[in-house]
Formats: sequence, C-alpha cells, structure tokens
Amino acid sequence: MNDTVLILSTVAAIASGTTLVLVSVGEILAERAGVMNLSLEGMVLMGAVTGFWGASATDNPWIGLVVAMIVGVAVSFVHAVLAVSFRVNQIVSGLALFILGTGLSAYIGEIGDTPLIRRPPPRDLGSVFPEAITDLPVVGPVLFGHDALVYISWLLVAGASFYLFRTRRGLAARAVGEDPATADAAGVSVALTRYVHVLAGGALAGLAGGYLSVVLIGAWQQGFSGGLGWIAFAMVAFSGWRPWRALFASYIFGGLSSLGLTFQLLDVPIPSDFLLMMPFVFTFLALVLITSNPRLSRKLGAPAALSIPFRRESR
Repeated sequence: MNDTVLILSTVAAIASGTTLVLVSVGEILAERAGVMNLSLEGMVLMGAVTGFWGASATDNPWIGLVVAMIVGVAVSFVHAVLAVSFRVNQIVSGLALFILGTGLSAYIGEIGDTPLIRRPPPRDLGSVFPEAITDLPVVGPVLFGHDALVYISWLLVAGASFYLFRTRRGLAARAVGEDPATADAAGVSVALTRYVHVLAGGALAGLAGGYLSVVLIGAWQQGFSGGLGWIAFAMVAFSGWRPWRALFASYIFGGLSSLGLTFQLLDVPIPSDFLLMMPFVFTFLALVLITSNPRLSRKLGAPAALSIPFRRESR
C-alpha cells in the first residue's frame, strides 16, 4: 500500500517543499518587519555550498546545516546594513547580493585539491521514528517517514505564526512593517527590529540551502537550486504573508516539482523540461495576479511599509 503512486508522490512533495517552507517563513519574518530581500537565491546557494563543505569535512550533516545557517546570517547581515542602516534601495541591495552569492558559491565549489563537486555525499540525517512506525499503512511514510528537518520546519511554522500574531514582540514587528513612524513613537526600535528579522530570514535561507545539498541531493553542483529562492519569494505573497499558508503552498509547489517522478511512475510520456517549468509558470501567474492589483495585494496582507526605508528625522 505504501508503494502506491499517490503515497510516493506525497512524500516527495513534502521533501521538496521543505526547502521552500524554510525560505518562505524566513522571508515572511523579514517582510513583516518591512524589509524585502531579493538575495534569497544567493543565500540558498551560499548555504548549500558551505553546508555541504561543512558536512563533507566533518562527516556530520548537522554541522553542515549549522555552517549553512551561519553563512546565511552573514550574508543577510550585509543586506541589513545596506537596507536598514544606509537606506540603500532594497531591490538593488538584494540583487547585488544575489549576484555575489551566486558567483561566490560557484567559486567555493571549485577550489581545493578535491572540489566539492567531486566529493561523495555525507552521512544522512537518518529517520526520526523506528521502522515499525514508518511502515504503517499510509500514515507511516506520509507523517512519520521523514527526516528531522521536516518536523523542525513544522515547528518553525507554528512558532512563527504564534510569534507574529500572539506575542507583543510579534505585534511590534508587524507594526514596524505597517507604520514604522508610529512604532518608533511607541518606543519600538525600528532598526533593531528589522535587523533581527532580516538575520532570522537569512538563517532559514541558509538552512534551506544546506538541507538541499546535504540531505535532499547529497551533492554539490553549481547553480543546482533551480530558482528556489525566487519561487520562495513569490510564495510569500502567494501565501498572504502567513506562515501556515506558506507551508501548504510550499507543498503544492513541491508536488509540482516532483511531477517528473509521478508521471514516470505512471508511464506518462511528458517531456521532463516541461515538468520542470511548471513551478515557475505558476509562480509567474501568481505574481502577475498580485502585482497587477494593488488592492488584492493589500487584502492578502502585504505590509504597508514594505521596502520603504525609515528615516526617523522625517517622521
């Protein structure tokens, strides 16, 4: 029963969607505080290459994931300095870091006596639950057959939702994203709030990259993220800036990404390039629908001060 096309496709969708969940939740935190980060793709690639390097050097996947998070924080710190402290245009800053991250990750992957592209896969994370549970019909592979990071992503979604909508600090963060001048007048540090949330988003983007290279693929290849950061950026708007919606939307897009496996199992003769294109087509349509209608964007929950620098002296 657990070998049916539906079960295998669902498991593949959850695994593929986990990277999107991590990046999307991190970007939701940053954008809720009013900072747009277009360098997500570069952060994912930097997290992927350094995470794989750390895991390969130590033969410990957890160390690789921690390294990926640290690098993600470092890259996002540069973006925070430029966007928050120096008030550089956030689109320009994000695109510059995207280009830097893409090029630097390719360089890191090629240096050394044994380049990362030639190194064997590191040890995997292993299963969280015993085989007796993972072999249960249907619920075994779907709910209990994943690695630890899948369950960590669920906890992150729950924690981010609770934080944003049930805590005072989360309310302050949303206030900074909606009206930073009023938040500043109420005693909230706009700069500190934006820094913290941008760094949190960078950590999750780096973690997603590390998970992609260390766990899902178990290898490093130049530019193998396949536009993951851009899809996640669109996913934030598509989900209305809400973590729970981002979780389900990510799994839908994960299912679209794994259509190749599904149709291969069903012996459906559809070109693989067409299937790989599907997530980007739906991302494009979602962005066109949202950006062409500002009222719809506001109804979905877009922060009013998103990408707008805060100048205290002008309030």
